[in-house]
Amino acid sequence: MTDDNRHHDTIRRNPLLEAAREEMVKFERRENQFRKKDREERAAELHLPLNEIKVH
Repeated sequence: MTDDNRHHDTIRRNPLLEAAREEMVKFERRENQFRKKDREERAAELHLPLNEIKVH
């Protein structure tokens, strides 16, 4: 493979990698929000004071 082909492949691949990274960040945010909401809902069902519990 020539340097020109490698450069062209890299240029073409970078936007795809950036798009994949952005999608992963969005997914992780949604997942974290879901887990936090789920944790709060379960704590409410069990009547646990989530903010007062401190684990060291």
